[in-house]
Amino acid sequence: MRLLLLLNCILLAVAASLAAAELPTVFIAGDSTAAPGNGAPVQGWGAPFAGYFDHSKIKTTNRAIAGCSSRTFITGGHWDQLLAEMKAGDFVLIQFGHNDGGAINEEPPGSNLPLRARGSLPGLGEESQTIDNVITRESEVVHTFGWYIRKMISDTKAKGATPVLLSLTPRNLWREGKIERGSGRYREWIHELARVAGIEFIDLTRIVADRYQAMGPGKTAELFGGDYVHTNTAGADLSAASVVAGLKGIRRGPQFGASLSEKGSAVEADRIGWLDLPEPSNPGLPTLFLIGDSTVRNGRGDGANGQWGWGEPLTQFFDTAKINIVNRAVGGLSSRTFLSEGYWERLLGLLKPGDFVVMQFGHNDGGLLSDNLRARGTIPGTGDEAQEIENLITRQRETVHSYGWYLRKYIREARAHGATPIVCSLVSRKIWKDGRIERATDTHAGWARRVAAEERADFIDLNELIAARYDELGPEAVNALFADEHTHTTLAGAQLTAHIVAAALKMLSGNPLGDLFAAGR
Repeated sequence: MRLLLLLNCILLAVAASLAAAELPTVFIAGDSTAAPGNGAPVQGWGAPFAGYFDHSKIKTTNRAIAGCSSRTFITGGHWDQLLAEMKAGDFVLIQFGHNDGGAINEEPPGSNLPLRARGSLPGLGEESQTIDNVITRESEVVHTFGWYIRKMISDTKAKGATPVLLSLTPRNLWREGKIERGSGRYREWIHELARVAGIEFIDLTRIVADRYQAMGPGKTAELFGGDYVHTNTAGADLSAASVVAGLKGIRRGPQFGASLSEKGSAVEADRIGWLDLPEPSNPGLPTLFLIGDSTVRNGRGDGANGQWGWGEPLTQFFDTAKINIVNRAVGGLSSRTFLSEGYWERLLGLLKPGDFVVMQFGHNDGGLLSDNLRARGTIPGTGDEAQEIENLITRQRETVHSYGWYLRKYIREARAHGATPIVCSLVSRKIWKDGRIERATDTHAGWARRVAAEERADFIDLNELIAARYDELGPEAVNALFADEHTHTTLAGAQLTAHIVAAALKMLSGNPLGDLFAAGR
């Protein structure tokens, strides 16, 4: 009897082991910012990450190695070890860059740092360099950062597994009250690698940096383990939760919701990752930020369904060696929901003295104050009246203000950050009345003008400028500029609007944008 019981236990253990082996696994490939660490004072996010998953449904395996770059993770044999464990149906989270900017074969002269020989060649190209490695004493062909990441992507796909690229965790470095949002260009490069490969990208830099920015330097410092790169246990858990938020925010790729633990299920999904909202590519330059609705930026700003906002082609009218053009407009939003859904607060985390904020709202402000579909309307006019509502979308109480109240808030807070606000009236729709394009002079266009005048802010009457141009062109020519019935333009229509915006910006009193325009435009 005892023998039968023992045999039964063995069989159950074997069955459990086989079942576990068949579960999909989420692997982590990265450096010390993800590696286990010692918890006191340093911990990587890969350690607490496991607690966000139900291990009866999915396994997590952290293969991040402290000190590794994308290059040495491969040349050190760590990638081959991970590949040996990988099977079809698995997932691999790939995050490198912190160590890729180091010396390729030795530290700079005069440095007291130990020899590393871990740097990769910068960029995404196919360049290579042959060296005699000072550590291994062997000849080695060193490739670009992009080459190593592409190899990991290709190898993962060949195994039938799914690669997911992550941008770097932010370092605890602040400048003029803003958290650093990228070490070198690695965030940009890994984003581009994901785009070209057609795989998912989680902008961990942005998710975590937004959290740090809201917390401020003092509270953020409490999450680091003695230096500005490595988090402690609490910081690692914040980063791990941010990775989970990014995974939950994936729309058209792998879904992880059913595999999460109770802790993982409680994490709010990253709702904005799919929008691919840009940030200043060179934080040292002034930035022209655009805020508004889909007529400024449609969807991801990639021309889906043939629809383009005017913010994308506006870039070509500026000298991008002197200024960043950053289009943060979001389709479907009104002046109210751009604020209530957190988009304005995120922009303030990027805004600095010398920047510009061009704002254009109105198309979506005329909706209902509360319904179960949008709940985005504002009170008509520019007054100080307000109305308490039960928001049927958020299920929370909300104080709704007038259209003008929201514009005034944006103007004043932009100025408080040292930036220059520029108000635009809403672009004209393709609606003809008595042979002319219908204007919104008595509603949102007029209200925008009034607020700008009262606040002594620059004003561009796009509603009139574009309507006048459409009147000149006539219905047949204007039809070709629209991708839908009357609101969203084609690329040609967006380019026409951008040209009008750029010309109007040049004509502003005092020429606030000076010599920032592109030569000949």
